[in-house]
Amino acid sequence: MMAAPGDLRTHPVHLGLGAKAIPQPEFAGMAWYEAYAARTAADGAEGRLVSLYDFAESWDSWEMHPAGDELVVCIAGEMTLIQVLPNGAFHSEPLQAGQYAINPAGTWHTADLAGPATALFVTAGQGTQHRRR
Repeated sequence: MMAAPGDLRTHPVHLGLGAKAIPQPEFAGMAWYEAYAARTAADGAEGRLVSLYDFAESWDSWEMHPAGDELVVCIAGEMTLIQVLPNGAFHSEPLQAGQYAINPAGTWHTADLAGPATALFVTAGQGTQHRRR
């Protein structure tokens, strides 16, 4: 039986062990991530969160995913992904609609926008950390 269509903006999907795609409850702010981690803990570092976000302005924080790489796909608009390299240098990667970049595991990253943009994320979320920009 086919699942009803969902919106990744409001209901992310977890890709889990055994090649399972599991729709998640409605996203409801930062506390949602803690509940997601508890729901998917059995998948460990192999689980992936698939989500879609619309951005109106540059990010106000940095984030880092220690458990695995993150795929970032610009779907609409333009964004500049900024990464802190292992040597401490900054690397900027401009992305236009249809282009992607990868945040390697353990890489702090953020994004700047000149206008509205939408991005798809496939994230190894276990142990994700945030800090103010």
